[in-house]
Amino acid sequence: MPNRKTNLSSWALGTALVAGLIVLPHLLSFSQREIAVLLIINVLLVASYRLMTLTGEWSLGHVVIMGVGAYASALFSKSLGVPVPLSMLLGAGTAAGLAAILSFPLFRMKGFYFLIGSFAAGEVIRLIWKYFTNPFGGAKGLKLIPSFPDINLGFADISFFEPENYYYLCLVVVGLSLFILYRIEASRIGLTFHAIHWQDKLAEAVSVDTFRYRTLAFVLASFFAGLSGTLYAHYIGTVNPTRFDVEEMVYVLIWAIVGGTATFCGPILGVVVLTIINEIILRALGLDTVRPMIYGGILIASVLFLPDGLESLGPKLKRLFAGKRPSGQLEETT
Repeated sequence: MPNRKTNLSSWALGTALVAGLIVLPHLLSFSQREIAVLLIINVLLVASYRLMTLTGEWSLGHVVIMGVGAYASALFSKSLGVPVPLSMLLGAGTAAGLAAILSFPLFRMKGFYFLIGSFAAGEVIRLIWKYFTNPFGGAKGLKLIPSFPDINLGFADISFFEPENYYYLCLVVVGLSLFILYRIEASRIGLTFHAIHWQDKLAEAVSVDTFRYRTLAFVLASFFAGLSGTLYAHYIGTVNPTRFDVEEMVYVLIWAIVGGTATFCGPILGVVVLTIINEIILRALGLDTVRPMIYGGILIASVLFLPDGLESLGPKLKRLFAGKRPSGQLEETT
């Protein structure tokens, strides 16, 4: 009986969430819709980052991998005339392919050395974009990137230049991507990722090829990071090396750590909450220019008082309220 109630509650919560996401653009101003689009793209970015951390390796180059997808899709569509939907898939595939190449030197390192190695690799890629005008546009980047093509339904034209329509496009793409990422984590492959994280030597002892699985996690995470980059490039219409620097990567780390990485929803919760704080509270108070300082304070407070992230807040509150129930009521519920 409790399982049935739990399932009904989960379905009700999921239905309410989907309905809220569908209605959301109609409740926002034009500028807020643009923020909502970027938020959904960042949700995919941080969710893909978590997939990589399942093996225990934290990267400082994930935002650069996002940029690889953005640059590749922009070049495919602008320079080669590839249709934008296909160029987006090719851009994500390019990011995954580059990750496969980088895995050979990077996964010869572990822990702190992998972190520094990923940062170095990311900086090399970013500096190539910055100093090679042809074909990457140099420091100014690429401009006039083709937008996602409009759709003619006969009775109406859907222009993806409008933030509301692009929001729904991103909602579909990111929703499908999150479903795939969740299924990967829940599969045998995902369980192997967890095993490598916690007991890599034991996993090797039972014939698990840890290098191959770490590479697989890196490639899959890079594909979806690259996909988030393509969504960004074809919405903004321009990309440049500054957009994918280490400062942006620090924000991704903060989203993941503050939200928590123990569950699939933790990093997503982190990026949503911190984006709301930044775009609504800080901008309203005129403090958006000191966002790094405030984010740093939030990170320190999270590590000190909520080390397992925002995702642990729900279970803690549940235990707290359960502890305040009368003993007779506890016996009845058990």
